[in-house]
Amino acid sequence: MTNPSRGGARRGTPHATLGYHTFVADPIPINVAGLLPNGESHMFSPLTSRLIYGQHHAVLVDAPLTTDQAKALGDWIEASGKRLTHIFVTHGHGDHWFTANVLAERFGAQVIASAGTIQQMHNNVSVRDVFWDKLGPDQIPPAPVSAVTVPDNRFTLDGYDLVIVEVGHGDSDDNAVLHVPDLGLVVAGDPIYNGVHQYLGESAHGGRDAWRNTVETVKSLQPRWVVASHKDKNRDADAARVIAQTRHYLDDADELLAAKDAPEEFFFAMLARWPDRLLGATTLWAGTNAIYASRGRNNTDVLEDSLNGWFTP
Repeated sequence: MTNPSRGGARRGTPHATLGYHTFVADPIPINVAGLLPNGESHMFSPLTSRLIYGQHHAVLVDAPLTTDQAKALGDWIEASGKRLTHIFVTHGHGDHWFTANVLAERFGAQVIASAGTIQQMHNNVSVRDVFWDKLGPDQIPPAPVSAVTVPDNRFTLDGYDLVIVEVGHGDSDDNAVLHVPDLGLVVAGDPIYNGVHQYLGESAHGGRDAWRNTVETVKSLQPRWVVASHKDKNRDADAARVIAQTRHYLDDADELLAAKDAPEEFFFAMLARWPDRLLGATTLWAGTNAIYASRGRNNTDVLEDSLNGWFTP
């Protein structure tokens, strides 16, 4: 199931032909045995793709994980009547680009990313057989890294500037956001979440401080709208709210991590602290497992802990 929605068109202004739509792929089951400690099934977070459009052309930001999700998204793009020229990937996690090549071939588009993101894409391919394919066997298409950089991290859409801003650590390393100054829009990927539990599994050993710095970088762009890659489809993209709540969630995590000795205690405390976040409990539990496993270990073990965290009962 998917939820396309409309947003960002500035009618009655010199930029009336520029706007954006969002497409949210609803949570899907993942291949993990048992239930979460709160009794829920293991589900992946909702995935948001964003279509920024001009008078004739469009740019897609992030592509979803599975073949079925890409088919539904592609049909939605085709129905827009715009010619897709680029697919921008915000970061290396495979759930935001493993179907990019499928969509690029369908529409004759080019996949682009920052240099840091491209390196992280290769890293995700290297663990695909022990992680991504275990989470969702037979659902993910072949995904060689085809992304390229663009000069000065800038390109245009029907004459409007689109700026790739490398922001650093979000829920993983080497994130970039897409700034659309004429819309007051930042398409933020995973540095910003909107109404969904955040993934903390790669934030051990100083990562949450680095993530807070990234949030401040996004805020410094002074956007009116920020569209997150993981969002509750029923929430708007008000920049002030989503930025503040993302930062607040990290602060609460630090407070509760200092107070709770066991992963289950932290998990339930975060659920109680954020009762209106009805999606992403699986993501919270996976991150919780990774953080508690990393205590007393060095920074080189963070990746291993983060991968194993998804499969911990």
